[in-house]
Order: sequence, then structure tokens, then C-alpha cells
Amino acid sequence: MTQSLIVANASPVFVQAPAEKGLTGFAIDFLMGGVSAAVSKTAAAPIERVKLLIQNQDEMIKAGRLSEPYKGIGDCFSRTIKDEGVMSLWRGNTANVIRYFPTQALNFAFKDYFKSLFNFKKDKDPYWKVFGGNIASGGFAGASSLVFVFSLDYARTRLANDAKAAKKGGERQFNGLVDVYKKTYASDGIAGLYRGFPLSAAGIFIYRGLYFGMYDSLKPILLTGKLQDNFFASFALGWLITNAAGLASYPIDTVRRRMMMTSGEAVKYKNTFDAFSQIVKKEGVRSLFKGGAANILRAVAGAGVLAGYDQLQLIVFGKKWSGGSG
Repeated sequence: MTQSLIVANASPVFVQAPAEKGLTGFAIDFLMGGVSAAVSKTAAAPIERVKLLIQNQDEMIKAGRLSEPYKGIGDCFSRTIKDEGVMSLWRGNTANVIRYFPTQALNFAFKDYFKSLFNFKKDKDPYWKVFGGNIASGGFAGASSLVFVFSLDYARTRLANDAKAAKKGGERQFNGLVDVYKKTYASDGIAGLYRGFPLSAAGIFIYRGLYFGMYDSLKPILLTGKLQDNFFASFALGWLITNAAGLASYPIDTVRRRMMMTSGEAVKYKNTFDAFSQIVKKEGVRSLFKGGAANILRAVAGAGVLAGYDQLQLIVFGKKWSGGSG
């Protein structure tokens, strides 16, 4: 009873780790989740930038920063390398690592905190309660993390989509991370840095809820016996779950990022509903899924986070620390 009161009254900012893990366990969750994320996202940065370019190309064309639509993943890769060089494929990666380290680390660490609030027991409660609890705890963990790092997600999106202007002498819109903040704040104020936040919160809840919840719930059922500590089996399960979660929330991701792209522009969407309706009316439903194929390849990074996290625990501790994947 005392423990539940302590957890329930914990500050939403300075989250107290569950009593059974303590501060050390919380810190280890934070560190190992962040390291796994930073490494995997850097490895997948080229395909991630291509995904973002294809996804947001219609907004770029409107702004005069892209001459013609991309024909596919290969065309986007070749045109980007030809116009900007190979290293440009990592444009925005620094902001992504800065953003993703605390995001993923907080997701992993906060997940156990929210699990304790729902108070379900894997060995005692029915499967549906455990499954629902895992989805809810993962969703709340992701939504909570987003509060702290949304502006970095915005900056990463703008940098990744900052192709050399088609009609402006090959100039870029932003000179770097700090410049994104300066120019956006100057033109739109704080609201510009948080454009699309409500929709992003909903999307991250759905994505992270499924991402963590399905992995935690399905892993003990599918990965048993020799498969329990098998890296490739764990990686494959993570990849499939990441794709399922990504597909379910992809239209939301498209709309929220396209709303971000209008900060600093003369014409903006009035709200989330206006953005959805305009995109579907003018471009069709398929436009909501542009970049979807690249997103499937990008999911390798997400799978690597989950599987790599488990393997790091085995190497460092000789056992799996429950904060990562349950």
C-alpha cells in the first residue's frame, strides 16, 4: 500500500523509479535504452531521411524547395546524392540522436513506472489485462517523453526535409539545428516549434503503445526455449511489431509532419482536421502513405533497438533487465 501511494504521488517530471528497481535500475534503463537507440538510428539515418523526403515532398513542392516529385526510394536516393552529396543522407541525424536518446531512454525507463500504476501481474492476471496494460503503459511512456523532446523532433523533421531549393539557387533554408530554432521562433513564435503537437501525442501513444505492448506480450509466447535468447528471433519479432505499429499510425505521422513543414510558410493548415481533409481531397488517400515502403526498411532500426537492448543486458549483466522489453 505504501509503495503504491509513493508511485501514485510521484511528480510527472521527476518520475520515481519503482521501488523494487531503485535509482540504479532506473539509471541503467535510461542509459541502455538511449545507447541502443542512438546506434540504431545513426545506422538507419540514410533510409530515414529518404522516408521523410518522400513523405513530405508535396509540402516541399508547394514551398518551391523541390522541382518535381520523387519516383520512388531509388530515385530519391540518387537525386539526393547527386544534388547534395553522400553525407547529406545523414542531414538531421545529429538532431535525431539528440532527440532520440532521451526519448527512447525515457520510454524504456518510464514504461515500468506506468506498469506499476496499472498494477497487473503477468503470472496472475488474465492475458487480456496484461496485454492491455502493456499497451497502455507503453503509450503513456511515449506520450510523456514527447512533452520534453517535441521541439527536437520538429527541428529534425525540418533539417531532414531541407533539400537544396529548386528555385532558389540551390540554397538551404536552415544552416543547422540552432538556426531552425531561431528562424522558426522569429516567424511563428513558440507555437511554430510545437505545430502538430496534439496529433503527435495521439500518434506516439498509438505507435509506442503497440510497439512496447505487443513486444512485451508476444515475446514470452513466441520466443520460448532456445529462441528466448536468440538475437535473430528477437530482431525478427521486433521488426514485425515495429512495422505493424508504424502502419497503424503512419497517416497520423504524415499529417503531423506536413503540419510541421508549414511553420514559417505563408499558408498553414487551420488544424488537424483541415490538414487531413485538404491532403485527402487534393492528393488522395494514398498520399497519407507516401514513404511507407521506406518506413518498412526504416523499421529495422526500431527492431534493432529492442533486440539490441536485450543483448546488451545479457552482455553487461548476464541477465535481462526488465525495463527494456519485459
